[in-house]
Amino acid sequence: MGEGIRALRILAGPSARAQLRERGLRPQDVRVIPAAAGGPKGLALNPLDRYLFGHWLPRSSHTVHLVGASIGAWRMAAACLGDADHALQRLAEDYIQSDYSRADGQTPTARSVSQDFADTLHRHFDGRQADLLAHPHWRLHVVTSRGRHLLRREGRFSTPLGFMTAFAANAVSRRALGGWMERVVFSDGRDALPLPLTDFRTRTVRLDAGNLVPAVMASCSIPFWMQAVHDIPGAPPGAYWDGGITDYHLHWRYDGLGDGLALYPHFQAAVVPGWLDKSLRHRHRATPALDRLVVLAPNPAWVETLPGGKLPDRGDFKRYGTDVKARQAAWRGAVSQGQRLADEFADLVESSSSIEAEAL
Repeated sequence: MGEGIRALRILAGPSARAQLRERGLRPQDVRVIPAAAGGPKGLALNPLDRYLFGHWLPRSSHTVHLVGASIGAWRMAAACLGDADHALQRLAEDYIQSDYSRADGQTPTARSVSQDFADTLHRHFDGRQADLLAHPHWRLHVVTSRGRHLLRREGRFSTPLGFMTAFAANAVSRRALGGWMERVVFSDGRDALPLPLTDFRTRTVRLDAGNLVPAVMASCSIPFWMQAVHDIPGAPPGAYWDGGITDYHLHWRYDGLGDGLALYPHFQAAVVPGWLDKSLRHRHRATPALDRLVVLAPNPAWVETLPGGKLPDRGDFKRYGTDVKARQAAWRGAVSQGQRLADEFADLVESSSSIEAEAL
């Protein structure tokens, strides 16, 4: 099914399109790799991630900045481990095996989900933090959202009220959201991120072995689904939530990369600024900030050939309920079929000195 449909779309900003047309895409052209929030949607990208980080990018020895929010932070941290191919494969399988169903049909508590996920992260990274952060060529940056005012600590009543207020503020402007949420980027301090972070209230904190797991945990902590992470070592006190709240798809200033490119393995073509912007369609459009961005996205027609006719998503936990094996089979099917994305990308970069990308 779907054999005649191209799985992969390549979209790019104006300058990036011209560069791809002129000389194709080479590992040494890539300066930044963003990785979006979006939960299980990224599973279909796993074979592409494994090819990029395990085989293609290592052909060059220049510095590449890996920037992740939410599940994207976990993906980028795994990519920095010694064997990226194996680490990313393990990430996908651990995500697939996650089981939050309850025999009584009740919704699992935020505490239990957080504890299970924390255990998973510790299994992945404990004892390996220093090696991860010493990667010779890649620099990791983990995006989190730190609450302000009513959201400065998690509370039974203050948190729902705070997020209602933040939602209303964001509807006015992203800058207004900054009154309630602060972007905090935990950054490998060896090289500065080559992107200006002036679009939103932002703080940068040094990423180290002591705060790596808490930072990734916080970046993945979806409000109400998981608990906030409080008082991360080395960072200002407060409650830290999912990096996707402020930076759902990392719509950042990639236009200042000179002749370098930002290469974005993404689960869709649109680059939505923040999680609260999902319903604000006018904020989904490309802007001049994406001038040097190249997006690798699945073709919607190909997505319809995946199990259930869609990408995996968090709603599958409820959709499949206690039938955990059925959900896991569907998600493994999406990962398996995602090999098409990796194969088509590999064919393109290996055989083409010129690439004709779609406009973002």
